[in-house]
Amino acid sequence: METMRGIGGGVSRRAGARGARIEDPTEPIMGEYPSTFRIRQLLDAPRVADVELEVDRELQRLRLGQTIRPGQSVAITAGSRGIAGIHRILRAVVRHLKALGAEPFLVPAMGSHGGGTAEGQRKIIESYGITEEYCGCPIKASMETVVVCRAAEGFPVHFDRHAFEADHVIVCGRVKPHTNFVGDIESGLMKMMLIGLGKHNGALIYHRAIQDYSFGRIVRSVAREVLERCRVVAGIAIVENSRDETARIAAVEPRAFEQREKELLELARKWMPRLPFSKADILLIDEIGKNISGTGMDTNVVGRKYVDHRAAEHESPKVRHIVIRGLTSSTHGNAAGIGLAEFCKSSVLHDMNVRTTRINCITGGHVTGATLPLDYETDREILDVALSVCGLTPARDARLIWIRNTLDIIELECSEAYYEEARTRPDIEVLTEPRPLPFDEAGDLPTMAALAVAES
Repeated sequence: METMRGIGGGVSRRAGARGARIEDPTEPIMGEYPSTFRIRQLLDAPRVADVELEVDRELQRLRLGQTIRPGQSVAITAGSRGIAGIHRILRAVVRHLKALGAEPFLVPAMGSHGGGTAEGQRKIIESYGITEEYCGCPIKASMETVVVCRAAEGFPVHFDRHAFEADHVIVCGRVKPHTNFVGDIESGLMKMMLIGLGKHNGALIYHRAIQDYSFGRIVRSVAREVLERCRVVAGIAIVENSRDETARIAAVEPRAFEQREKELLELARKWMPRLPFSKADILLIDEIGKNISGTGMDTNVVGRKYVDHRAAEHESPKVRHIVIRGLTSSTHGNAAGIGLAEFCKSSVLHDMNVRTTRINCITGGHVTGATLPLDYETDREILDVALSVCGLTPARDARLIWIRNTLDIIELECSEAYYEEARTRPDIEVLTEPRPLPFDEAGDLPTMAALAVAES
């Protein structure tokens, strides 16, 4: 006698010779899940103790008072990424410039983010604490650009009008590996001069040009024109550690942007957060968002930089299925990158601003980043399906990793399949014993943060 049910229909069992029920380990058992335990990664994490003091020290090295005269205006870029302490860093830049007698102001510099509107972009930076009151200077938000010239490749070079009309410009941004492109220059000051200060008009043109040429070529081509024509006086480059903290701040002269970025990118690669294991059947992510990464989740962390739904042959980690459980509040409904996941909770789609997400993904040339995964109302429903498509591995033995987001992976949950390895690794501290997944009565899991508090 056999009982057979499909993926959504429950347990498959076979009767033995005397009618005993024998479990077939190759077939999914609905309602059975791996136990998980919490670990802490022990990673190299250098940290700047006082970011405001460090900003001032770095800017003093450049002797900007020899170039910036009292009464002159200085535009300072404020991007859309959730950079640690960015409000304090920008306030320190403002204070340094005011001490020189200059008149600084902030410019939202973020391509098409915020729905491609000035109001939306201002709202984004204010959500990071970057306000006129806190920073002590005006915020001038506009989507209007000036075409300063044509690049060697023939397309127009756009630049934020407020920044173009300023006497000087300071470019501030984080240097890190890009989520889509590979090279000796990726995300940083050079990219900020293109996509950030180019606003929506520039971002559209540059991403199209990148498809015909290459990221490296277009970055260098446009940056060359901007540095020559747009009165950039300095850069503030930020590198973060694996704990999402400020690890290095460097004030950079415009002529040194390219070389310094190459050096800082190597440090960023060394210090960036990583998942502790090279393979996973399921990766649960509590939240994605533009404040976390350009693709909502950092593809360098989840192993999907080259292909949306699998790791490239040379890429690690190799994650079979990604589950998105929520959006950050700071992303304001922008779910760019959702298309990299196989599953999500239905609430993610309810919270998603479809128009904003599509504008951002289309502008960035990553249209599939806005496509929708399979959605289910509860975590239990998602796991029932996800565990059923993980090959022959029994559900209880599945390799599951559960993180808050791709910036915050020092402490995370892992399934029992990793337990013996974790106990022997010098770079991992095991914080709990394996225990059942903490579903509530509705079939949902808490957030990682709530689980940590409940067990503290």
